[in-house]
Amino acid sequence: MSTEPPETTEDAEPEGAPAEGAQDSRAAQDSEAAGTQDSEAAAAQVSEAEAELAAQRLERERIEQRKAQRQAPIEAGAKLSGRAADLLAAVRAVESGEKPAATVFEEARPAPRRPAPEPVRRQPVAVPAEAAAPAADAVQAVRGVLAQGGAPQGLAAQAAAVLGEDGAEVLRADPWQLLRVAGVRPEQADGFARALLGAGAGPDDERRGRAVTVWLLEQAALAGHTALDLPALAAALGRQGVPDAEDAVQNAISEGDVLVFQDAIGEAGDAQEDEERPVRVLVGLERYALAEESLADGLARLVNSVPERGDAGEEWERAAASAAGSAAELIRAVAGHGLVLHTGGEASLAEPAALLDAAHGLGLRAWAATHGPVGRARFAAAAKGSGVATVAGLLSGAEGPGRDADGALDLDLLVVLDAPQLDVETAALVTESLPDGARLVLAGDPNVLWSVGPGRVFADLLAARVCPQIASRRPDPGPLGELVSGIGVGELYQVEAPGKEVVIVPVRDAGEAVHRTVQLVADSVPRAIGVPAEETQVITPGHGGAVGTRALNAALKERLNPGPGRFGGFDPGDRIAYSPAPGRTLPGRVVTADGEGLHLACGGEEIVVPRERVEQSVRHGWALTAHQAVGCRWPAVVVVLPGDATQALSRPWVYTAFSRADRHLSVVHGVEQALPRAVAEVAAKPRTTRLPVLLAPQVPALDG
Repeated sequence: MSTEPPETTEDAEPEGAPAEGAQDSRAAQDSEAAGTQDSEAAAAQVSEAEAELAAQRLERERIEQRKAQRQAPIEAGAKLSGRAADLLAAVRAVESGEKPAATVFEEARPAPRRPAPEPVRRQPVAVPAEAAAPAADAVQAVRGVLAQGGAPQGLAAQAAAVLGEDGAEVLRADPWQLLRVAGVRPEQADGFARALLGAGAGPDDERRGRAVTVWLLEQAALAGHTALDLPALAAALGRQGVPDAEDAVQNAISEGDVLVFQDAIGEAGDAQEDEERPVRVLVGLERYALAEESLADGLARLVNSVPERGDAGEEWERAAASAAGSAAELIRAVAGHGLVLHTGGEASLAEPAALLDAAHGLGLRAWAATHGPVGRARFAAAAKGSGVATVAGLLSGAEGPGRDADGALDLDLLVVLDAPQLDVETAALVTESLPDGARLVLAGDPNVLWSVGPGRVFADLLAARVCPQIASRRPDPGPLGELVSGIGVGELYQVEAPGKEVVIVPVRDAGEAVHRTVQLVADSVPRAIGVPAEETQVITPGHGGAVGTRALNAALKERLNPGPGRFGGFDPGDRIAYSPAPGRTLPGRVVTADGEGLHLACGGEEIVVPRERVEQSVRHGWALTAHQAVGCRWPAVVVVLPGDATQALSRPWVYTAFSRADRHLSVVHGVEQALPRAVAEVAAKPRTTRLPVLLAPQVPALDG
């Protein structure tokens, strides 16, 4: 590993912005903001993102119907009674150290389920473009209420889209419903409520308590949680000035705004015969709760359905025998199981490629799906002749094999790469879309950052051990592979880099960090490494701050593609990051702009972003966050670690950022000992999920 001495030349002085916090929640907020504009605009035709969201809506309706069949909803009312009241009484007993009532525990015990429930299939349905935008009169009515309450009238379209055609009446009756609009905080909603209600808008208003409860759970989802422990939720409500947190949660449950769950802790055999198993009480939003439950059912169906091999058993074995090492193990595991997990780095992609080749040799309809177009192109090069799609394109019907008469994907084997990026909703859609008897392989690097959306599906499945897990024995080669492998186990090695594969560039302050980054991309890396600027990617911890993506992109544009930015700040040739939907980022380049919108080239695809969507869904992309870069790789990467990035660093963040480089990695280093400390000590932030608990009664864990 070599160290390049800093230079002192003219520093770039980008406009600063407030530093952003934890990468999980901030990246999710950015993705959500980028996707919000999609619901505001009436496009001329249905986009891939709209088709995907339509499929998700239909899936949620199906899940809700099945949920209603199993469990009657809690009746609305000012206070709780019956089961919900008993449950909350048990919560108080748990918090005081007493055991929960036996009747409550027994009632909350999951009912026996079929080992392989048959899903209700559904075809993707295109949503008319005009349905994506609220009616003009509804927007105007909401704008009037917002003006009366002193809120920004620019929120009118978003509020009308979220609250529906009666949004104005909803806000007058309950001003705190403004919290349902992305970006609005409780203190802002409080000011709006005071302007509309006067002295009647107090902190003890039960409408405020319910709305803040839902808002906190939405914020938790942005940070990756599918639910929150009730004590944690109550504490958060207290910090938001809700005087009676328990009463607020009761009201939210009774009104159907949130759901409450009681999950047993530990194994069934851990408790003595005369003791009850300890439990934890969780509160969550119906959207994520039902998706996680649907995912558990779909995974159980796959695990408990052993694929029929018939006469092909010997052919599977011959295919495995012709493969080498862990590729042979993967083929054998897939031959006899409906769900298989595969772990490994970039070099391990050869093993899913070998699996697909073997499956095609057996006459199976086999496809692979990646996180984005860049990953699709990389895997297509490794798996010659195999069908490769993106997960979003597969679900929306824009890519892939299409669907059969029952609405299931028309395939026998699906390999999902970049599996750590699957959130619970997307994963539920994937599993429920598979036909009976199909095989699913989830493959990815377990050390990278988890999904932007809620859940930790891949990590939960690895921990649950409900299916075969094949770990690749193919290490990524060279000094970069050695460096990244060490980070994965918590060690920041000093690697030998005779070809300048890894270069450390120390900096003293933010201005120097920006200057050195621009110099590396525009001059040093092309000259010394031979990688042009357009193939070098900058990665930094956040969007804001003096060395965030905004500041770096401004400086890089000025150096690499200066221009007036006549179309929403963009010019032809600008590198961009396009977010067609929450949690999805497509790196690309501006081709041109005209009356239709901004024309982009993203991973070989031509995309037109309508003028009204540009501001919220397109950013400059010379510099990205690690979350935006996941699933992609570039010949050269410059990772920027400014002094104010210390709190954002963790082992998964460093691993993800450093492993995006194929040939060369430069580290603009201003955090001193915070980097090795983060690699050694700061693991992934925990997420509260229910998938392991939901799987346990349906799928036994494998021995060993």
